[in-house]
This record gives sequence, C-alpha cells and structure tokens, in this order.
Amino acid sequence: MSAVATPCLPDAKGRFGPYGGRFVPETLMHPLQELETEYFKAQHDPEFQRELTYYLREFCGRPTPLYLAERLTRELGGPKIYLKREDLLHTGAHKINNAIGQILLARRMGKTRIIAETGAGQHGVATATVSAMFGLKCVIYMGEVDCERQALNVFRMKMLGAEVVPVTAGQKTLKEAVNEAMRDWVTNVRSTHYILGTAYGAHPYPVMVRNFQRVIGDEARAQILEKEKRLPDLLVACVGGGSNAIGLFYPFLQDPSVKMLGVEAGGEGIMPEKHAARFQGGSLGVLQGTQSYILQDENGQIQLTHSVSAGLDYAAVGPEHAWLRDEKRVEYTYATDEKALDGFMKLARLEGIIPALESAHAIATTIERAPKMHKNQILIINLSGRGDKDVSQVAKLVKL
Repeated sequence: MSAVATPCLPDAKGRFGPYGGRFVPETLMHPLQELETEYFKAQHDPEFQRELTYYLREFCGRPTPLYLAERLTRELGGPKIYLKREDLLHTGAHKINNAIGQILLARRMGKTRIIAETGAGQHGVATATVSAMFGLKCVIYMGEVDCERQALNVFRMKMLGAEVVPVTAGQKTLKEAVNEAMRDWVTNVRSTHYILGTAYGAHPYPVMVRNFQRVIGDEARAQILEKEKRLPDLLVACVGGGSNAIGLFYPFLQDPSVKMLGVEAGGEGIMPEKHAARFQGGSLGVLQGTQSYILQDENGQIQLTHSVSAGLDYAAVGPEHAWLRDEKRVEYTYATDEKALDGFMKLARLEGIIPALESAHAIATTIERAPKMHKNQILIINLSGRGDKDVSQVAKLVKL
C-alpha cells in the first residue's frame, strides 16, 4: 500500500484529479470565490484558529475518547478494536466539528442568516445549535421522508429556534433537500451562508469540510500512538457524502502501513434504486456543484436511492473519496440494511453503546473483516454518531 501526496490537493480549481470543481449557476460563482478567499485567510489566522479550538473544546466536548471495545474485540477474535467516540460530542455526532467552523466563518463574513440541508438530521441539529449559540436566523431543508423517520431531530431543530422546511419534491430525501438549500442560497446570497454538511459540493466545500473534520484523525493518531506506541493497521468509517470518513482518514494518508476502508450503504442489495453504494453502481457525473461518482441511468438521470440510514441515502459521493479510490489508497465496500441493523444491535449488546445507523454500517463491515485479521493488529472504527435518533425506526424493524 503506497501513500498518496494529498497535501497539494485539491488544486487551485478545487479538483482532486478528475473530480471536484465548481459547477454552479453564475449567481453563486462570486459567493463561492468570496468563501474560498475568506476560508483560506481564516486557515492562516491564529485568532480564528484559537477561537475554533476554544469552541471545539469548551462547547463541543473535544477531544473525544479513543475507546478500546474489549467485548467486541473478544467476540470477533481478531485485532484490538478501538472506537473513535464522535458520538460523545455535543449534539451526538461529528457534524458539530464542521458546523462550528463554518458559523465562525459566516460571522467573519458578516452573514446574518444560516441555511443547511440535512438527511439524518444530525447536521441540521448541529447547524441549529451553533445558530442559536450565536443568535443567527436558521432555516433547515429536510426531505419529507427524512422528517418522518427522524422526527426526534426535527423537534430538536425547532426547539433550537430553526425553521424546518419539509421538501416534498422527488424522492423527498437528502438530494432534494440540497436542491432546495441551493435555490435559497441563490436567492438570498448577500445575507446568507450555506453550511453544507458533508465533504461534497462546489469548491471550496469539500476541502473546507475535510479540514474542519480532520480533527477526528489528528486526535485518533495521537491517541493510538499514546496507547499502543504505534499506528493502527486498519481504519473503518461509513461513507455518505464522506465527511466523517475523510476526517478520520486524511491525517493517515501518507502512512503506507495504515489501510483504510470506507463503507457505503448497500440498502436492500446492489440493484438499481435499492441502494446508495455509488462505487458499486455509479459512474462519473455532475450533481449539486461537483463532479464525482453518481448513481445515474444511461441518460444521466439521477437514480432513486435507498438506505435504512437517512444520512447515507444519497446519490453521490465526495470527490476526494472518488480520487482516493482511483489511487487505490482507500478501499470502498458496502453493508446492507440487514447487516447494519445487526451491527447496531451487536454494539448495543456487547459494549453498551447504541450507534447511529450510519455508524452501524462501519460496525457491520468490521464484524466481517476483523475475524480475518491477526490478534496483534489494531483497528479503529469511527463511531460517527449515536443512535438515539434511530431508536424508533429500529424498533419497527427489529423484534426484541
């Protein structure tokens, strides 16, 4: 396994090889350029970085623990399994890392209104949370189907003062929520900042979100070196748009000994419109501002997707992930709904930790891979979120 020279990517046009870029209406070109300029200034501004570090520590609850899952390790009979506990962050998932970074940028740019899209609701909750904290108006777009299966998070967002707009177009899930958020941004761009929730979209969003999320991997790297005096053998994370995965993977990309595994949503199996595993059935295309792997038909029409997990139910994958797959630096696989539900229950029963259905996809793949690994190896799972939001949905699917 060779390392890849990632620090120079994306290039000046926001490209990761053939992926990425900026495919947006003319109205959004200037705000995106303004955002890019402001973000790269902030990246090198000690005062911005000090403020970001302060809120990540004092408000969000960083650093999160790297926890040795002893019973899961024993059960699977393979490597030592550590969980990077992003589920313990304020609001219950890794999404707050990016939301806090972007709202600090929005304030810096003088924006008074915040919009966001959300699937599972965790990014919506994180955005509503930071908007409440800084007293900014907040509107969250969420597919009507996701509003129903994530009713708890809808109520949390409303409690935090956000307006939640159910999107009734198309499949009524994450893709349509992004469409509506982009329409809003085009209309209100002078006053509004769009806190996009994953490592996707037009440049500079993929690099900006990755850099706000790399705190996960930076911490995990330092923690495993302290605990084990060496680097892990395998990193595992679920991949929707891909922010929790790239956040964990990025600081290890230049370590050839560390293998990485991204897990997409296999839904009901790899058949058209039954899954959201872009690398299994997807092809190169442009969707919602960027070029990447997309589930589309031969005419370029976006296909319907399905996953038990609202946060992975999306037709495209982040451009950096597409490039890392081409480079053979990261392996990508999938877990079906059934296996994710098994992983959900197994972690609850063995470790007393109820994971988000998204994270349960990473648990499911670990259950398959770990028994084939040696006992002297080390595996880290990014436990990207907690499962409170999914309990009512799982209750309908699992008989206890």
